[in-house]
Amino acid sequence: MDWSKIALAFLPPCAPNPNPAESLWVWLKRHALANNCPASMAERSVTARGKLESAQRRATLAATFWRQAKLF
Repeated sequence: MDWSKIALAFLPPCAPNPNPAESLWVWLKRHALANNCPASMAERSVTARGKLESAQRRATLAATFWRQAKLF
């Protein structure tokens, strides 16, 4: 990995607009887990983890979250 291309972005802790992680959680709640009705919290956790892992593999999705935060 070329570490020279990595930049740090210090985000305010309580400002949802410039925080791309907030967009990820909104996507997870409204799209990935929208019609999921788990039998237990453990099942919900497994499903959420799987959806987050699949989001990691989608570069366009991550880029969208950064664009929405106007940091990209």
